[in-house]
Formats: sequence, structure tokens, C-alpha cells
Amino acid sequence: MLDLQAFGMRLHWLGYGGYRARHEAGFWTPWQARYPELYPVPEGGGGLAGAAGCMTLRDQVRRQLPSLGWSDYHGWWLAAGTGTTLAGLVLAEAGAHPVYGALAVPEDHGVAQQVEGILQEAGQGRGGYQLLDSSRGGFAKVDEVLSGFIRLTEQQCALPLEPLYTGKALLALQEQVQAGRFSPGCRLIFVHTGGLQGRRGLLAQA
Repeated sequence: MLDLQAFGMRLHWLGYGGYRARHEAGFWTPWQARYPELYPVPEGGGGLAGAAGCMTLRDQVRRQLPSLGWSDYHGWWLAAGTGTTLAGLVLAEAGAHPVYGALAVPEDHGVAQQVEGILQEAGQGRGGYQLLDSSRGGFAKVDEVLSGFIRLTEQQCALPLEPLYTGKALLALQEQVQAGRFSPGCRLIFVHTGGLQGRRGLLAQA
């Protein structure tokens, strides 16, 4: 919150009840009356508009494949909080390559329903993706295995991670590879979705 204030954002406390009402039809009405130029952005950039903005990731990545010596790939792997980025990739791929979403929240948080809603609104059929519970007990839950994995990855690969999304997603991918889910030589694109401000608490414990 301090970061947002430093960036110039005005914050309004809703309370738990107000937050729970964020999906109700009239939620934005009083705010639009208060701020006539307000452009509401759903949580996590959710919705078809947000997913459509993420569709460009596919072409951005494909243009970089030759620098890796790749002509193609076998799928995508990324963290899923609201599922918006994942939905955008599913729409862009249109079944050409699978998209794997490592859930940062437990399965009962409605991410699957949000993704399906976006795909249905876009007129795309079901499938083309899979969600895996990678929350490790809940959103923002951090255990010793996760914190140790993040530190080791940064030491060995100089890849900064944070414990809410990218750290859990990459750890889940490692676990799936070790379990034999993907055959040797399989080429997966891991999407680093950012959010590195979330690593400050982990660094403070180091």
C-alpha cells in the first residue's frame, strides 16, 4: 500500500464487506459518480479486455525463439492469480499449444470459473489449459521448501523470484518435471509475471 501511495494513488478503505461486494453489478456506480473520469479496472486486470491485452505475449515470445535456437515450443507455464494472463495466452494459442497455470490461490477461489467466463465471452471453446494447485496451503503462504528454492534459484541462475506467484510457479514446474510429467527435451516457456515487490519480506528474513 505504501508503494501505491508513493506512486500517487489515492486509496479508499472498503473493509471486508466492501471487498466481497466487488463483483456485484452496481459496485462501481458510486465510485463513478464520485470520480466521473474513472475507468474501472477489475482485480488483477480481470475480464476479456485484460485477457485480450495479454494475447500479444504469444507473438512477442515467438519473435524471440530464434535467439534460443528454437523453431517451436511445447507449451506455456505461468503463475495464475486471477487467471487473466493465462486466459489471454489460451485465446492467443487457440489450441495450438497447452497453457499450464500454477495456482497462487487455493482451487476454491474461483480462478477456473473466471478463466472459463473469459473464454466463453470470447466465443472460444473449453480446453487448451490446465490449472494446478501450487498455493502451498494458501495465498502468500511461505514454507521452508519454497523460501529455500527461491534463494537457491537466485544463487544458481541470477533469476529474481518472489514467494507469492513466480517462486511458487517455478517450484511447481520443477516438481512436475521431477515427477516425469514432461519428457526430456520438452520445451516449455515460463512466463515471469513480475510482482517482485513481494520479495522484500523474504529478503528481510535472509
